[in-house]
Amino acid sequence: MSNAMGTGIAPNAHRLLWAGFFAILAAGIGFGVRGGILADWKQEFGFSDTELGSIGGAGLTGFCVGIFIGGLIVDRIGYGKLVVAAFLFHILSAVITFAATKGQANWVAYNYLYWGTFVFAIANGTLEAVANPLVATLFPHKRTHYLNILHASWPAGLVLGGMIGWWLGGTLEWHWKNQLALFFVPTLLYGLMFLGQRMPKSAAAEEGLSLGQMFRDVGLLGGLVACGLVALFVKDAIGPMLKLFSGWEFFSGNDFWWVALAIAGALWAAVGVITRGSLGHLLLFVLFVAHALIGAVELGTDGWVQNITGNILTPNEGKILFVFTSAIMFTLRFFADWIESRLKLSPIGILLVCAVLACVGLLLTSRIETFAGAMFALAVYAVGKTFFWPTMLAVAGDRFPRTGAIAMSLMGGIGMMSAGMIGMPGLGYAKDRYAGEHLHRVAPEVFVEYKAAKPSQFLFFAPATGLHGEKLGALQKRLDDLRKRYLAEKQDPSEALEQLSAEERQVIASSIHGDRRTLVADAFIPGTLAVIFGGVFLYFMAIGGYRPLRIGEESHS
Repeated sequence: MSNAMGTGIAPNAHRLLWAGFFAILAAGIGFGVRGGILADWKQEFGFSDTELGSIGGAGLTGFCVGIFIGGLIVDRIGYGKLVVAAFLFHILSAVITFAATKGQANWVAYNYLYWGTFVFAIANGTLEAVANPLVATLFPHKRTHYLNILHASWPAGLVLGGMIGWWLGGTLEWHWKNQLALFFVPTLLYGLMFLGQRMPKSAAAEEGLSLGQMFRDVGLLGGLVACGLVALFVKDAIGPMLKLFSGWEFFSGNDFWWVALAIAGALWAAVGVITRGSLGHLLLFVLFVAHALIGAVELGTDGWVQNITGNILTPNEGKILFVFTSAIMFTLRFFADWIESRLKLSPIGILLVCAVLACVGLLLTSRIETFAGAMFALAVYAVGKTFFWPTMLAVAGDRFPRTGAIAMSLMGGIGMMSAGMIGMPGLGYAKDRYAGEHLHRVAPEVFVEYKAAKPSQFLFFAPATGLHGEKLGALQKRLDDLRKRYLAEKQDPSEALEQLSAEERQVIASSIHGDRRTLVADAFIPGTLAVIFGGVFLYFMAIGGYRPLRIGEESHS
């Protein structure tokens, strides 16, 4: 087998690369479409922004179940069986999601959408547990380049998903179920491309390393990050489900924290047993923490950005901007090798620059007033977030080769779990909080009429009362219909706002204020990442520079 720089180590390397590409493409399409139909779900079922954030978050947390379990067993059972399992999960997810229909009780529709989205994410995580280590193994000399190509499929899926919402959902007014069903096309493609293919083993599997040896660099420190997020998932996702079916308040109260912590503690103890008490590598721990922040800011923001920019400008412009930023990501991910070789930036240097640009881009986006200004601000943000995810996976593969598929799977799972449990619901909470506080401050009597039926809660933050999802959704749709009518009559669509009452205009203004404040809060995350990557950059300068390692060199790095 050839080790040539661009050909991979197997004759079917590029077919497997593109099979993985279409697998992640299916996930991106599903994610992109869901971002565009949040407003449909709000209007049809009356969800709050926090509830919508939780449903969207299930599309990320379920991913962790697939990638955590898949990463542990992929070298034992083989890639092919995991691909079959993922395919079946994709089918099941559609059955559950499409069971949600108008007229159902709010909690019934919520659970169909939540768990349908969760199962869809399990399929996506299972596929990534295959694709990431597979591509890293097939192209060991250019991991950053080929992992960026593999993950170019994610923004490609976002582009297609955004265009589905923009054209089919907006212009042709397709029902949300018809839009979401289009993810079956790449699903069938990846199934056919993986069918009958011979796949190599990872370097760790070829060496015959035990699970404990593969886990040693993760250790108790890395396990602490993953298990902490698992505790949050058990408390905020499993607990409410058990309450729903049992009616026992214990499952949603503070007492259930102890159950969640006990489960996470047992898993953490298992890590300690498997690794024989190894603390793990401090750098990998730092990378895990950084990837948790990346998941929250990249995927959490992606899940809300259509809704936020569509509210500040118009819904259709929000969809166009989402497609625009995703197209930038898709294009740039094919140039990671050029950036690394021609600009002489190491993967850590790339991550540092990305963090700074993402922070600046979000701050600029919080101040947009026009479509052109939004394009510029979001372009800065898009360039910043482009290389985060695949470059982090490449660093894990370069510096910790003996972990095999485990480090990449854990890192991907941590990012998705953080996006699902912190990023998506956290931004939804921020929108509820800032919009509700603003309306309560400037027009308390209007707030009484438009406040949500129940307060929103997130982590340890104080409960916040946002705006009523169904009332706000109906008001925003009426405003959008007025704008479309003005456009059809060749009038200035900005004048449509004057057709609303003063109270209604204030509700819209408070909702927009909440979106702007949310983006400012969101910008603190890449700002923190810039500090972390700056420290890691200095660390590598101190040890002689960044370079990939081989098995056996990790303990000396």
